[in-house]
Amino acid sequence: MRLPVRARVNGRDFERDVEPRLLLTDFLRHELGLTGTHVGCEHGVCGCCTILLDDAAVRSCLLLAVQADGSEILTVEGLGLNGELHPVQAAFREAHGLQCGFCTPGLVMAVYAFLEETPNAAELDDDEIREAISGNLCRCTGYQNIVEAVRLAAHAMAERGI
Repeated sequence: MRLPVRARVNGRDFERDVEPRLLLTDFLRHELGLTGTHVGCEHGVCGCCTILLDDAAVRSCLLLAVQADGSEILTVEGLGLNGELHPVQAAFREAHGLQCGFCTPGLVMAVYAFLEETPNAAELDDDEIREAISGNLCRCTGYQNIVEAVRLAAHAMAERGI
């Protein structure tokens, strides 16, 4: 049995018939070819698969594709506009907030969601930033550069009025 899934992903409408047990990560990666969403632990622990579903940061490995039917989805591929990096993406590059890059898409999406919903994010201290990213695991960086990237992104977004 296959069920229809209709979703707006990164501003484009998609419709696919899928197995009811297909994970949202697999729908994005295999059905839509959006491989920026990484598959890590597949238990919702690592955060590599974080996306925005109807403006909320979620672990796409914990959802079935059919649960996203009728939803608006934003993945890391949808952040930049017209070939330009989003301020969060640019800040990660500038601050060297990545090494192997495996956790980066999930962290970028989690940080994006956090900064979008946090007034005066540019005034956060290191402990508040570390708390905000605590749901995303990174095995390479030691987090200091990621914290700096969050700070840079918060300032850049405030300057642009985002």
